[in-house]
Amino acid sequence: MKKSSLMRRSGRVCLALLSAGCGSGAQGNEAAVAADLPLDVTGDVAGAEGIQVPPGFAIEVFAANLPQARTIRSGPDGLLYVALSQGGRIVRLDPAQVLPAVVVATGLNQPYGLAFHGGDLYVGEHHQVIRLQGPDFKRSTVVVPDLPTGGHWTREIVFGADSMLYVSVGSSCNLCEEDDPHRAAVTRYRPDGSGGVVVASGLRNAAGLAVHPTTGAIWASQNERDNLGDDVPPEEINILSDGTDFGWPYCYGQRLANPEYKSPNRCAQTTPPALEMQAHSAPLGVAFYTGTQFPEEYRGDFFVAFHGSWNRRQPTGYQLVHVDVKDGRPVSQQPFAWGWLTASGDVDGRPVYPEVGSDGSLYLSDDLGGRVYRIRWVGR
Repeated sequence: MKKSSLMRRSGRVCLALLSAGCGSGAQGNEAAVAADLPLDVTGDVAGAEGIQVPPGFAIEVFAANLPQARTIRSGPDGLLYVALSQGGRIVRLDPAQVLPAVVVATGLNQPYGLAFHGGDLYVGEHHQVIRLQGPDFKRSTVVVPDLPTGGHWTREIVFGADSMLYVSVGSSCNLCEEDDPHRAAVTRYRPDGSGGVVVASGLRNAAGLAVHPTTGAIWASQNERDNLGDDVPPEEINILSDGTDFGWPYCYGQRLANPEYKSPNRCAQTTPPALEMQAHSAPLGVAFYTGTQFPEEYRGDFFVAFHGSWNRRQPTGYQLVHVDVKDGRPVSQQPFAWGWLTASGDVDGRPVYPEVGSDGSLYLSDDLGGRVYRIRWVGR
């Protein structure tokens, strides 16, 4: 496969701390200067040797030394915002050139979900959703307080075509009946956090949400349960609508009853997945391709990051998957970037979140390697 000159290029990426924001995330909290916070994470940007993509595409490491890089969002300013979840930070990168990354917020509690609305940046922390007021994001306001904690910690968020805020909270367990209706569910709020209504339930852990560019429907990745075998149950892509119940913990897949509950009548009332994927792949971040840099046949298609299995006898996942979309529905899937799981069984990276940049490239975070990759069309 032909490699572009960018794949061979070496550069430097560092985190330049300009300001620290959020603190406790309290109402109206002003960002505090934290010049003494050490951020010595400068490093060489190496190539992406060993990672394969389809013919005509090239992949490179765009940014490195970004520990626990998780969600990526393209901002209204054309820049990329990356959640460094375990470090409690959000950094900003410029797709146009390799420049020092800027820390725009720190002191957060496992930030994961990122969404822009009205020029402000909303952040899903483990226990709450906050709004960072643009354009400098130094002033924070709690929008949705007191989210349930423990268990699955990722708090994915997205603004729908209706300009409402959607918040996903995963389950507290592998398989159980939850006491809190906001767990294993997606809840809709007004942008100020009021009027919360559960719109979809039975979602064990929907760690990726994206809005279909034409239909406006919200698509969600779904991490299914463990302990039924290496190939059961399938992971899922679900298309949300008001009142949908996707079955967990009682059912999985095509309305099949979990043996612990044996509720076939209840399962008959649930909504089956729009697409099933290999069990234990751990789908996390998702994105529709809305750029123009890729060939036309990719436009409007769906990309899913497989974080990779943790308890399957033969490891699986560890790749970026391309889902072909026709008439607003997923119809097929195939690997789009792979090689992080080597033939010897070693794991060199764990993809987390794809995002379309302002340049039309597809960016992909890797929390194990602390990298952000860039995938571009270079021609056959």
